[in-house]
Amino acid sequence: MAEHPNAQLVRKGYEAFTRGDMDTLRGLMAADATHHVPGTGTLSGDYKGQDAILDMYRRLGEETDGTFGVELRQVLVDGRGHAVSLHRITGDRRGRHLDQEGGIVFRILGDRITDLDECVADLDAMNDFWS
Repeated sequence: MAEHPNAQLVRKGYEAFTRGDMDTLRGLMAADATHHVPGTGTLSGDYKGQDAILDMYRRLGEETDGTFGVELRQVLVDGRGHAVSLHRITGDRRGRHLDQEGGIVFRILGDRITDLDECVADLDAMNDFWS
């Protein structure tokens, strides 16, 4: 059985993110997409529009001296425009190490991602890492 198109879209996004391929990521998102980052750290908040989202992705690498990484574990879909990814996040920043589980709830319209709601297993650890 072929993988659902929304799962394929999310996988393509993770692959592009891992390669640092911002052009591909731009093509996967609606122009007015929003990425919601939880917590109180320096990168927490709502990023509206492709440019703001891609700049935040650039800052992930910059703030961690290129050590930020994400390993996709699973993609779940509902067939109604939603997908949920489960992943492992790692990185090093200012003497701190991050290694935890997380995920993103995607809203997809047609063949474009319109909204990304990020979730993490340990919000306090994430806040500490990005403080």
